[in-house]
Amino acid sequence: MSLTWTPTIDRALAVAARCHVGQTRKDDPTPYITHPVAVAMIVSDFTDDQDVAVAALLHDVLEDVPPSVYSADDMTAEFGERVTELVRGVSEEKTAGEETPPWRVRKEGYLAALLDDSEECLLISAADKIHNLRSMVAAHDKLGDEMWGIFNAGPEEKLWFYGAIADAIAERLGDCAASRELRRAVDDVAALAPSA
Repeated sequence: MSLTWTPTIDRALAVAARCHVGQTRKDDPTPYITHPVAVAMIVSDFTDDQDVAVAALLHDVLEDVPPSVYSADDMTAEFGERVTELVRGVSEEKTAGEETPPWRVRKEGYLAALLDDSEECLLISAADKIHNLRSMVAAHDKLGDEMWGIFNAGPEEKLWFYGAIADAIAERLGDCAASRELRRAVDDVAALAPSA
């Protein structure tokens, strides 16, 4: 199971690249598109379902891009209802350009949604968090404990959130490659947390 080129994957990559143009990762000036590509590559280690890979490429579009640029209706027209529902299943309750609820409220909502999400959504969520956590380790290698300051939440809150996701995914999916890799990534970042 690895990500392979198809016309649909190519279209999804083009849409993601256009939607995230000008955006960068939090820890450096790396173009944001590297994140959805990495998430799609990671999720392809867990499933060969093309819709899941497409949704992984598009997973941040509905929450990070104004609907006037690319909407759920656009996504459904281009990739089908299933892809749109997978993306909705892993999106926080926020819309680009609108007032965003506080960090903790958004994260609690995300966790609550995981309880009812499909297995495919859980795989995308795991891949997303694995890449975020691996990126945190790389950022810590460059910045040391200053890395924690680039986020909207401190180490304790970040570890609570990622640990809760790892617990929920392990509970729902059982012992599988996705749940094991996510737990390993959480543990790697926990080892970097500053002592209280």
